[in-house]
This record gives sequence, structure tokens and C-alpha cells, in this order.
Amino acid sequence: MFLTWTALLIFGLTLAFVIWQPKGLSIGWTALGGAVLALAFRVVTFANVWSVTKIVWDATLAFVAIIIISTILDKIGFFEWAALRMAHAAKGDGRKVFLYVTVLGAMVSAFFANDGAALILTPIVMEKIQLLKFDSRRMIPFIMASGFIADTTSLPLVVSNLVNIVSADYFHIGFVSYAWHMVVPDLFSLGVSILVLYAFFRKDIPRKYDPQVLLPPTKAIRHQGMFKLSWYILSVLVLGYILTEVLHIPVSVVAGLAAITFLIAGTRSKSIQPWTVIREAPWAIVVFSIGMYVVVYGLRNVGLTGVLGHFIAGSTHYGMFAGTLTTGFLAAILSSVMNNMPTVMINALAIHSTHTTGLIHEALVYANVIGCDLGPKITPIGSLATLLWLHVLRKRGVTITWGRYLRTGIVLTVPTLFVTLCGLYLWLVVVG
Repeated sequence: MFLTWTALLIFGLTLAFVIWQPKGLSIGWTALGGAVLALAFRVVTFANVWSVTKIVWDATLAFVAIIIISTILDKIGFFEWAALRMAHAAKGDGRKVFLYVTVLGAMVSAFFANDGAALILTPIVMEKIQLLKFDSRRMIPFIMASGFIADTTSLPLVVSNLVNIVSADYFHIGFVSYAWHMVVPDLFSLGVSILVLYAFFRKDIPRKYDPQVLLPPTKAIRHQGMFKLSWYILSVLVLGYILTEVLHIPVSVVAGLAAITFLIAGTRSKSIQPWTVIREAPWAIVVFSIGMYVVVYGLRNVGLTGVLGHFIAGSTHYGMFAGTLTTGFLAAILSSVMNNMPTVMINALAIHSTHTTGLIHEALVYANVIGCDLGPKITPIGSLATLLWLHVLRKRGVTITWGRYLRTGIVLTVPTLFVTLCGLYLWLVVVG
């Protein structure tokens, strides 16, 4: 009993400091401190640390590489060019540009991770909306849409979310297999996200705007050579992702090689400062992932994930649909109150303890991912992407209060989550 309460206390303290970040304390240092405490009180062993490292190293390094790629693309104007293309394509129709911004956010989230969408696309969207001279009330739909869609459409690829990479690595799911199971649920999520966003904000979306105040898309490109080269590198990157499953290559190796290629090309063209990009990469995520999961492993060692697994297994007695909804909503609720990063690992350990097999096992695994990707939108503390998004907004003078966020988050997330889980169930029934 002492170890159980100790594991819970260490987990609670670590999580509280990760969310609070007093005086800018890095989440990496906090998680490392939690791991040291877990070792000191013998909640975990050094063997557990090694087990966790083997689980998360690929996920975290792949994530860092993707963020480096996103940063370089941002510096050469790639995302600004895409945003301007969307804005001009809408031809002055406010509702169309709202739709196009949402679709662009989904594409960026899919290929460059939800954190990349939150960090990079949100400032660009804000700049363009300000140029269109929208007042604060009419800016909010675009701001909220860019933040919401970053997570709700981070399902389709392994690299779309750090949660996806961790889960895929833990259950040994290849890139193609993962995409085959999750692209269709992601389309469900995208469709319902657009519907709920438009329904919620329709009165505030401007009907018309003047596209003439915007620069031509080509003016956003800061280096033509790098811009053209980026299309080739990204094409090879996608091909590399597909081959990872066939050749049994870690995703981080492919993403890392692409990031290095971008860095070398950027250095030669003098379009970026490579060491600045490397220093600004989220290296703290590497330490955070290992440290936080060591702390979570302590919960597994004292039997708490087994209890959760028993609850999940019980829901499957009522059929795969019940198990899918239960696991998805459980993951969503836990993610919203204690962040999705520890949640995905806790639930993964719990699902592993259920000893389910076949289609039901797949449903539980993918429902957990969906819940951990979408559920964080209920509260401001649900994911690192949301915390980063709110930080970006504050730096630009826009404050979203907790009350407003919660009221919006619950209304938008619950129907989106339900429809997406239904989409997963239907797709699994179809493909077997």
C-alpha cells in the first residue's frame, strides 16, 4: 500500500509541475525529477528505465526531427505561401476562407504534427486575418479553428502526433498499417470538426473580405531554390515513411535524415542558420518522454494500470462498439485532466494487460489514440500542443480565458469524438 500511494503522489506532483511550469521550469527537468524520485523510492527499477527508453526513443527523436523540418519550412515561407494560396482561392468569401484555413490546418497537422500546426500555422493565420482588418470578434473563429483542428485531425499518420508514434511503437504497428486503419476515422473527424466549428462560430464569420490587401503567394517565398527543393525532399520523406514498415526502419531514422538534408541545404543556400534551428528544437521532449513514462511505469508496477485494464476489458463484454466508445472516452477524459502524454502510456499498459486479441484489440488500441488526440481539446491542459498554442496567442496579445476555453472545448470536442469513434468502429467492421 505504501508503494501504491508513493507512486500516485510522485505521479501527481510530476504532472502538476509539468502543467504549472513555475518560473518557466522545463517539462524535461520536471519529468526527470519525477523519474529520480520514482527510482529513489523504489517504485521503479533501472530495468524499467531501460524498458521505457526502448519504447519512446523512436517517438521522441522522430518528433524532434519533424519539428526541425517544420521550422525550416516556416523560415523559407512554405506555410505562409500555402496560407496565402488558400486566402486568394476563397476570392473574398469569408466562409470559404474559414473552410480553407481549417483544411490547411488539417494538412499541416497530418504531415508536420499537431505541435507544428499550433506553433507555426496559428501565427500565420493571425497575421493574415489582421491584414484583412477583421475585428477581435471575427478573429476568434479563425484562431479557435486553427487550435482545435491541430489536434482533432492529428490522427491519420504515425507522425501526426507524438501520441501516435508512442502507441504505434509500443504495439509494433507499422506506418502503412497505422495509416490504413486511421485515415478514414480522420476523415470523419475532419468532417465533423468543420461542421461543429462552423455551427458554433457561424455568426462571427465575416461574409466578405478584400483579398487585394494580401500579398501574392509567391511573395511569401523567401528562397526559391529551397522552396523548390522542399517539394522533392518532402516527397522522398513520405516514400521513406511508407518503406519503414517494409524495411523495418524506425520512423525517426527517415525523419532525421530528411531534417539533416534540410539543414545542409539551408546552410549551403544561406537561407537558414542551422545551429539556431537545432538549438530551438524541442529537445526537452526527449527527456520529458523518458522521465514521464518512467513515472507512469511506477503506476503499472503497483498494479493501477491493471485495474484500469480490467475496466476496459469489462466494457468489451458488451461488444466491440461498447469497448471502442469506453476506451475512447476514457482516454479523452483522462487526457483532459492530466495531459495526453501520460494518458496514452497508462492506457497502453492497461490495454496490454487485457490480453485481448484480433479486431477487439485493434479497436481498443486505435480508440485510445483517438481519445488521446481529441480529448485534450476539452481543457487547456490536455496537450502540449494546446499549451503551446495558448502561449503563442498570449505573446500576440490574445488571451483565451479558462472559462471560455472550457465552454467551447466541451461543445466542440464531445460530438467530434463520438462521431470519430463511430467512424473507427465502422471502418474496422468493413476492413476486418
